Amino acid sequence: MQEPVYHIPALLNECIEGLNISPNGTYIDVTFGGGGHSRGIVSKLGEEGRLFSFDQDSDAEKNIIDDKRFTFVKSNFRFLKNFMQYHNVNEVDGIIADLGVSFHHFDEADRGFSFRFDGKLDMRMNRRGGKSAAEIINRYSEDKIADILYYYGEMRNARRIASTIVKNRDSKKIETTSDFLSIIKGLVNPKQEKKELAQIFQALRIEVNDEMASLKSMLTQSAGILKPGGRIVILTYHSLEDRIVKDFFKFGNFEGKAEKDFFGRVIAPLKQVNNKVIVPSDEEIERNPRSRSAKLRIAEKL
Repeated sequence: MQEPVYHIPALLNECIEGLNISPNGTYIDVTFGGGGHSRGIVSKLGEEGRLFSFDQDSDAEKNIIDDKRFTFVKSNFRFLKNFMQYHNVNEVDGIIADLGVSFHHFDEADRGFSFRFDGKLDMRMNRRGGKSAAEIINRYSEDKIADILYYYGEMRNARRIASTIVKNRDSKKIETTSDFLSIIKGLVNPKQEKKELAQIFQALRIEVNDEMASLKSMLTQSAGILKPGGRIVILTYHSLEDRIVKDFFKFGNFEGKAEKDFFGRVIAPLKQVNNKVIVPSDEEIERNPRSRSAKLRIAEKL
């Protein structure tokens, strides 16, 4: 019996090329997952090269690479700088982040990431702590739920959905994906049901894992530990995270405001390598449909 695929890495060759790997350099993969990008990096390293890969999901440990040049860090990437200091690494040659959710997460019913399966409404990447999606749905105020659906899921009828959720939870606690779907399915456009349900589940996942704050923290720390000339490669999958990455690469902040020096030059720690975002080819999308929305951005430390 063939083992299920944990995750097929998107734009693998483009990511490895974007890192511009020095054989004896030190690199970080902040989203190890199935290890696809990490294996690509290790294949380019020489004897003195090193790779540190982060992942807070205990399931990712099953994919650890048996190589003396590889170190697995069981942590959220928002603690990047702390763990690199622990390993006596003050600067690195390159950092990669694939912000997509793995096949594994979508296909495991008990993780609650997908509306395709019935299971606990969990969605935590780190199952050792934090609030589950069920806790958020059952405890947050109507206004807060509406904000999550509007800002993270871009749902225009966020307030109506939030109101319906709150009314229903008063009579019965919402614990599983089927409980949740029975409430919200009638509130989405039947012609775009899969798309809108995916947006709602995405919004909850972002809130559960505090993804936007974690991304901002990781980007800020990355700029601090990259060597001059070092590269950072980021794969995004939705407009919210892509905007954060784009603004930070271009302006060095998350407000999209250009701060300029006396000569009118933008003050930022990084410079964009590819001004035009890199997207998958038709051939790649055919092989790996979940790469369809992937956008690759590359920047270099000044």
